[in-house]
Amino acid sequence: MRFVGMRILVVAALAMSAQASPEKKPEPGADIVEKYLNSSQIQQETLRGMQMEVQISADLPKLHKAGKMSALRVISRLGKISYKMLGFSGDDTVKKDVIARYLNAETETQKDNSQFAITPANYRFKYKGLLETDGKQIYLFDLKPRKKRVGLFKGDLWLDAKTFMPIREEGEFVKNPSVFLKKVEFIRDYQIQDGVAIPKRIESKIDTRIVGRADITIDFTNLKKADPEEAVEEARSTQ
Repeated sequence: MRFVGMRILVVAALAMSAQASPEKKPEPGADIVEKYLNSSQIQQETLRGMQMEVQISADLPKLHKAGKMSALRVISRLGKISYKMLGFSGDDTVKKDVIARYLNAETETQKDNSQFAITPANYRFKYKGLLETDGKQIYLFDLKPRKKRVGLFKGDLWLDAKTFMPIREEGEFVKNPSVFLKKVEFIRDYQIQDGVAIPKRIESKIDTRIVGRADITIDFTNLKKADPEEAVEEARSTQ
């Protein structure tokens, strides 16, 4: 009888334990995030060894100064980003204190991509729902960085519902990459080409400590394989 009683107590304890520790349900949109991570890996691999032409326009409203730069953006086979200036017109202050600093900040944050990638290791993903824009269905996520680190931002991530590739990233950096910058807000738009998201346009509004507000727009065109002579591993100076 004592053995039967102990057995009943053990069974009861296991049942109570199961009730106290219910199986944790996956976060809403977790399956979408998983597919996005797989798509991101394909995107990164596809863009390595490629180059694009960029047109960079910068404006300093307070100083009534502006400038435009044409450049070649190269992604090496190791994933390193570099720029080669092709031409510039406008105010030299815009070139040195805005565009050059902006591009240097980007190349710096790309040195260890794992630290800045949009992944669950760096961000908390909150699914906000499905929306439709320009005839496309988009999964919308709210992103919050797990750490206040240079290169991370708080904002939104738009994913194409067919390919799970990024369509838009927008937000504000939680820690600025340079003491020259006080606040950086941005919108990065992508377009799907052959099933892969490629950069289309970046719009940034930057509060600087020296020249006030700076508005920067970058347009990307003409994606193709990089010229072996252009595929450098380190960023070239745009000064």
